[in-house]
Amino acid sequence: MYASPSEYRPPQSLQPGYGLHTPPSLYPGSVASQVQVGRKPSNASAISSVHPSVARNSSLTNSATTDTTRSSGYSDTLQFRSSSSVATTLDRGNSVGSYASRADSEDYPPPPPAKSEPRTPQQTYAPQPGPSQTPVAGSSGPTWQEREKDIFQQLQDIKRPLQVHEGYDDEYYDDEDPSEDGDDRFFNPALLSHIAVRLRDKVPRGTHVKGSIPYERAFTGRDIVSTIQSLIQRELLVTHNISTNDRRAALQIARSLQSQLFFYEVEWGGRVLQDGVEDVYMFLDDQEGTSDARIEREELPSSVMTWMTKCYTALCDEEHPCYSYSCPRRRGASETTIAAPETEQKEEKDDWISTVPAELLETLPRSEVNRQSVIHKLIGRERQYLRDLDTVESLFIQPLRRANPPIIRPSEIDEFIDEVFGNILDLRECNRRLLEVMFVRQREQGLVIQGIGDIFLDAATEFRLAYPNYMGHLPAAEKRMKEEQEKNAEFRRFLEQCARHPDAHRLDLKHFLSRPSEHLQKYPPTLEAICKETTDGNPDIEFLQEAIEAIRKLQTISQLWTFQTAMNKGPSGKLEWYNLVAEEVRAAMPKKEAKRQSIIFELIKGEMDYVKDLENIDIMYVQPLREMDPPIIPRDRLAQFIQDVFHNFGELHMHHRKMLNTFHAIQREEHPVIHSITAAVYDAVLNFRDSYMDYIPNYPIAAYRIDDEMATNPAFNGFVESCTRLPDARKLDMKNFINRPIPRLLRYELLLKGILEETPEGHEDRETIPQVLELIKALGKDTEPGVVSAKQKVEVWRYNSALVFKPGEAIDMDLLNENRSLIHTGKLYRQPDGGFEWSGWTELFVLLFDNYLVMTKTKERDGITKYQVYRRPIPLDLLTLANFTDQPTQRNAGLLRRGRGGADRSEGYSPGPSAVPGNSPDTATDSRAVYPCTIHHNGRLGGLWTLFADSAQARNEWKQKLEEAIGLRKVVQESNKVFEVETLSADTFLVPSLLPNGGTTAYSSDNALTGKVTCSVPFNTADGRGLVAIGCAEGVWIGFRHDSRSMRRVLHLKMVTQCAMLEDFGIFLVLADRALFAYHIEALVPSSPQSPHTSQTPQKLSGNKDVHFFSVGNLNGRTLVIYMKKKGLDSVFRVLEPVIGKINERAEAPRTFGSRLGLRSQRSEWFRVYRDFFLPSESFDLIFLKARIVILCTKGFEIMDLTDFKSVTIPQRDDPRLEKLTKRCEACRPMGMFRSNNNEFLLCYDEFGLYVDRHGDPSRSIQTIEWEGTAERVACHPPYVLLFDSRFIEIRDIETGRLCQIIPGNDMRCIWDGRGTTTNPAQTPGPEGWTEGMTQEPRVHGVMNSTEPAPPGNTRGPRPVAQHVFELIPTIPLYLPGSLSSPSQSTYFAQSNSPPHSPRLNPALSWRS
Repeated sequence: MYASPSEYRPPQSLQPGYGLHTPPSLYPGSVASQVQVGRKPSNASAISSVHPSVARNSSLTNSATTDTTRSSGYSDTLQFRSSSSVATTLDRGNSVGSYASRADSEDYPPPPPAKSEPRTPQQTYAPQPGPSQTPVAGSSGPTWQEREKDIFQQLQDIKRPLQVHEGYDDEYYDDEDPSEDGDDRFFNPALLSHIAVRLRDKVPRGTHVKGSIPYERAFTGRDIVSTIQSLIQRELLVTHNISTNDRRAALQIARSLQSQLFFYEVEWGGRVLQDGVEDVYMFLDDQEGTSDARIEREELPSSVMTWMTKCYTALCDEEHPCYSYSCPRRRGASETTIAAPETEQKEEKDDWISTVPAELLETLPRSEVNRQSVIHKLIGRERQYLRDLDTVESLFIQPLRRANPPIIRPSEIDEFIDEVFGNILDLRECNRRLLEVMFVRQREQGLVIQGIGDIFLDAATEFRLAYPNYMGHLPAAEKRMKEEQEKNAEFRRFLEQCARHPDAHRLDLKHFLSRPSEHLQKYPPTLEAICKETTDGNPDIEFLQEAIEAIRKLQTISQLWTFQTAMNKGPSGKLEWYNLVAEEVRAAMPKKEAKRQSIIFELIKGEMDYVKDLENIDIMYVQPLREMDPPIIPRDRLAQFIQDVFHNFGELHMHHRKMLNTFHAIQREEHPVIHSITAAVYDAVLNFRDSYMDYIPNYPIAAYRIDDEMATNPAFNGFVESCTRLPDARKLDMKNFINRPIPRLLRYELLLKGILEETPEGHEDRETIPQVLELIKALGKDTEPGVVSAKQKVEVWRYNSALVFKPGEAIDMDLLNENRSLIHTGKLYRQPDGGFEWSGWTELFVLLFDNYLVMTKTKERDGITKYQVYRRPIPLDLLTLANFTDQPTQRNAGLLRRGRGGADRSEGYSPGPSAVPGNSPDTATDSRAVYPCTIHHNGRLGGLWTLFADSAQARNEWKQKLEEAIGLRKVVQESNKVFEVETLSADTFLVPSLLPNGGTTAYSSDNALTGKVTCSVPFNTADGRGLVAIGCAEGVWIGFRHDSRSMRRVLHLKMVTQCAMLEDFGIFLVLADRALFAYHIEALVPSSPQSPHTSQTPQKLSGNKDVHFFSVGNLNGRTLVIYMKKKGLDSVFRVLEPVIGKINERAEAPRTFGSRLGLRSQRSEWFRVYRDFFLPSESFDLIFLKARIVILCTKGFEIMDLTDFKSVTIPQRDDPRLEKLTKRCEACRPMGMFRSNNNEFLLCYDEFGLYVDRHGDPSRSIQTIEWEGTAERVACHPPYVLLFDSRFIEIRDIETGRLCQIIPGNDMRCIWDGRGTTTNPAQTPGPEGWTEGMTQEPRVHGVMNSTEPAPPGNTRGPRPVAQHVFELIPTIPLYLPGSLSSPSQSTYFAQSNSPPHSPRLNPALSWRS
């Protein structure tokens, strides 16, 4: 049955269509032997692939086809074929593809060797009729034939082939649902027969040329491997976890099919199948002929791919593989099983001559031999280049991804591979396609390749995108790799191991990354060598020349991309225009155009530098500042610092990055001669205008923030110095980077002018460049006011940080307010205090801000100037100019000086220097002459101050600036005042004017004098009337609010000092002549004549006339009235609570003598005594808190709980460090206590304020806030505290203590501080401080003497003085929270639901007479 090739010689003649030439390489030992094989393929295999359940029919048995293979090398093969049109179908159940596989599995004995004797052409295998036909050899003996028949008979007895009925044919299945072709339910990729069926159906066939012979219905090795890969890739991925890009398994299967002659190489070269296009293959049954020719198919190959089978163990599943080490479900088992198939790598000989037959070589001219040799070497280098690129993937990329433990953090591995390797795999695909095309050309034209230029011309087109992108990215890739090597020891070790790998040939990764650049550079000289050896008339010369030019241009573009990507860093970044332009191009260019191109290149290169610097701001400064732990700048200040310093640099970077990308695109498109870049600049200038308008004015602020932080923060100073040493910093510090955008605009202007000068006439830039220049000039001009304003603001900040106050005298002048400005500075002199020359004149440096005048003495140390505050800064609201016209004097005129020198506290003092003999200088030009300037400070620590200017011009300038500052301050304060004065009564309350002899007009019934207004309280009656009660020396007046003419006296009491209203009970309380009375409000202002309370008489709440003050408030849900009497040095308090039932009762009181005087019995029925207690100290006032009371006494602030009378005194006095503060507190009188925030209180004394915490300890570094005046009364309207001096009202922020407004007046007094009514509960700050829940309802009333005398009336003698009674209504300032608000002044008043003014009432309810 089996014969070795040396013994068996097939006949020389074959039947038509069956002759196949078998080269010696397939059958060793047989020289040019021929084998005739009879094949008539059937449709059974195709049918079985669609219908695997075709029934077996033993009655329709034709012939069985056996294909046996007996050696691993498949070198000895004998094939038996039947002439039947129906072959054995595929049995999918037991993986048997043919009878040969069953015969092999049952170990049939090998046939005896055939006799070795010559064969004749007539000795052929002829098919015999009958159901069990067997091939018969003409020269075989009987034993061979009989044995052969027995074997086939046994095979048929074991298994009958599956056959189809005669009525079935191919056309029957043409109309089947095509979706069944994709049904994988019965497809087993582990069976070679299954794969063979689908491969034959799906492999793409076409006409391929090899050796100048076209082969129809042929395919390449690449087509086979790709088709098989598409069939098995899902199974490999899902079941065996093998990547879909791994083609090793498909190649191994393809070679197995080749070894079983499922397809053949058209020239029967015997080469092992490769995943390439070098060889052309066909199926044995793909015959040429008419379309209706009967197509016969050979039997299917049979084999089991064990490494693709599933585990046979029933308990093995995907989650829990079985114990077997080689179980396919174990991760990586299949990968280790599928070894890399042995590729038939023939060592390509460098010499093409050795591969060509001598007789062919003799026919070629020498030039053609040289030409073919160069082409041969070119193909060899291309192969080696592809191997190197494959090595990059297999040796570097894949191990980096699969490393466990990871070499690079998993979150960064993809980004790292993209940055380092770029699109190197895309280059591999481009060159692989190039090599395939060259293989195809080599295959088609044989040993002598006629043309190759067209191939490289097409390749240059494909390379145009891939290679410039890679080569441009190469510098950044090398930098990223170097950075990783420096900081990652594991990565360094990995590279060292890779360099020792045999495939690396001791070359490192940097060599492999630069391989594409080196390879591209070799193309032009190689193609030039080919072109040189090409004979004239060969059309390949033109293709070669075009290809050389295209590749050289590609090199230029790649060099340009490298330059663009380098961003002026490294050797590539140092290139200039002449380096990137060929010499012949420059020589052919006009000189003027060359200069123009050079300037354009300079603009682009400068833009690259600028964009890189903007990027470095983020890389070197912003990101480290945000990420450093511990932070260099505290977290609460970091965000504001970054905003102030770096501002909107990100917007600038975005605009300029966009413009640079446009420049680069123009360069790549038009290089080396750029037509114009003006449009890109024009568009950018229009877009970035607003960003520069915002950034440039901020630079002075940014520079100040940097200097200030470096001066106060050593860690930040070290950080800036370390950044300066970075290579990208180029030894420039942070301020240089921040300043970078400002000179860049000027640089645009200069370069565009240069381009315009070199632009020829008629060019479009002649019109557009002047327009761009106008825009840039306008931008620079528009930013100047903002820069000046910012510089002034920074100057104020610098002075603020340089001012040094004496201990305990620091005040907050709000110099960091963005609205603050410095109006004038200069030197002034102060005369010695003692009047003696040897004490010396003092040179002062005076600062005039828009809110304060500050006198300082400069002191410089270590190059830093500090300003020691010489006198308390004077608010401009309290500053007046006294005298600026006195004659000049000399600084060394004698021992006697002007009285007290520079500070005369006398109000009436105003002598001129000329009054002192010898004080006037001899000449106006005397250098020793000084010119006095006298000002007046209207404050507690103020008075007249005389300073001296060194020239008349300087004095006039100071006078002008002071008048300007004072006037500006009045305007600003008027526009931004926090309270406005609303008149309650302007002419009702009169006091006598001073008589010439110093006396006053006495009160009498003949005049309308009311005496001094002492108190007031607003209230609403039960019928909704909004009234106000005003107490004075002659009684109590009540009228409508804001209507002076409605005021009527309702109580004729003397010496009224206090009044209050209990609206919930309808009780009006009056303290008159130290006696406390209670009146029903209906008895004073009845809502109707029939009111039941109109006739009720008042009650006296205190016995004797010794009540000093009383207070009304709510405590723990109770309305209480507490009054204080003095008993010796003690203060005795009685707490009363109103009894509503008694108040509303209509009981007729017995007629007594006291009742006839308007008084009832001393025992009050409307109030009951709630508590009595005393305090062994003199008391001045009492304040209600939420659950406690505060008694203002000589000891300070006594906080008491009325439930158990436990008390504590604040501020604490036990700390010896606060001894000086304690003495100051004891020397001053407490005036009020208010909450500044949730955890802090402001204690107000008559001269200063003090912030304390809940425990009474000072809570701020600046312990005291000195008032400008002397507080005679203190009121609070959150978020402000109001201090009443007789000359002005001082309004300060309750949280900061900052002076906000001064309201000047004459004999000003507070007559209502918000207390004395139960309808205004005590307010408390919210979580955000006093920014929440503020009311606009007036809470403070005051009175001051009118500057104009009252209109004449029925009074005799001097005209009286009218008292102006007013209320303070909060206003909304102009600078609201938001962009217009200063960072330190965020005042805001919430709108109240009630209007600020009470509505006018119905005239019918008026009491007017």
